[in-house]
Order: sequence, then C-alpha cells, then structure tokens
Amino acid sequence: MNEKEKMLAGELYRADDPQLSAERRRAKLLCYRFNQSVAEIDTATLKELLGRDTDAWLEPPFYCDYGYNLTLGERVYANHNLVVLDCATVTIGDDVMIGPNVTFATASHPLDPVGRASGVEYALPIAIGSRVWIGAGVTVLAGVTIGDNTIIGAGSVVNKSILANCVAVGNPCRVIRDGPDVTRL
Repeated sequence: MNEKEKMLAGELYRADDPQLSAERRRAKLLCYRFNQSVAEIDTATLKELLGRDTDAWLEPPFYCDYGYNLTLGERVYANHNLVVLDCATVTIGDDVMIGPNVTFATASHPLDPVGRASGVEYALPIAIGSRVWIGAGVTVLAGVTIGDNTIIGAGSVVNKSILANCVAVGNPCRVIRDGPDVTRL
C-alpha cells in the first residue's frame, strides 16, 4: 500500500509523503481562495475543494488538510475558523450548526515516543449526526461519533463518542442530560 492508502485505512503512514504533501498544498491554496470571499460564499471553490456540490455555509476562514475526506450534509452552517484535519473521513449530517473556532482532528500519533519521533501518524474517522449543535471552541478528536440531535457545549474536548439525544459538555466531554426531551433546558 502507498502512504495515502495507509492513511485512508487507518494504518500508520508518513504524512511527509510527496503525494500527500502535494494534496495538502492543493487544499491550502483552495482554502486560501475560499477565505478571500467576504460578501458571499465561494461555492465554486468549495465544490472544487470537496469534490462535490454542497449547500453548506462555511464562514471564512475555513481550513482543511485535504477536502476530499469531508462530507457535509444539507443545510450545514459553520461559523468562523472551522479547522478540519481530514486525514480520515469527517462526515457531518444534515442541519448541523457549528460554532466559531471548532476543530475536527482525525489525525493522531503513536503513544510510544520512539514511534512519534519516527514521523508516522494515523487517522481515525469522525462522524457527526444530523441536527447536532457544536458550541464555540469545541475540539472533536479522532475516532469520535456524535449522535443525532446532540448538543456539545462550548469549549468541550470530545475524546469519546457521544450518543444521540443528549447534552454533553466539558474536558473531557461528558453527558449531562439525555433523553427524548433533551431540548427542554
């Protein structure tokens, strides 16, 4: 397998691989172009970056590693400074609201210091359900799934999956309210 195939398979890979480096440079140039739009969202550049049409509204600035690993559902809104380290897939459902300064980080590194020093990393997918609200300053880490209708409170660090229909907050993020009537606060 080449380094890109390893990355997409969740195996250890070298991010300094020439092909991956070139793909990140392409994404950076497209993000730069997208971020120059001020009056209206540059949908053509966003389509080129993601490889598909979207009706998502991403307030500039927006940054990602590759773009092709990011799938946005219908009516997604993201406030300023969304960062998506999409070394693995990041899937976001319909009607999702994302606050400012949110990070989705699929990339991770070996716990062993020798492994880290060798320059390898791995990536695990992130999945966000539909009708999710992610507050300002949230970080969602590799391998996390957030279920439908869930609210993640501002400033949370989500390092484990969160079920549907709940409110979760904190560092580490923990469920503080769950059930079908979670929206009655």
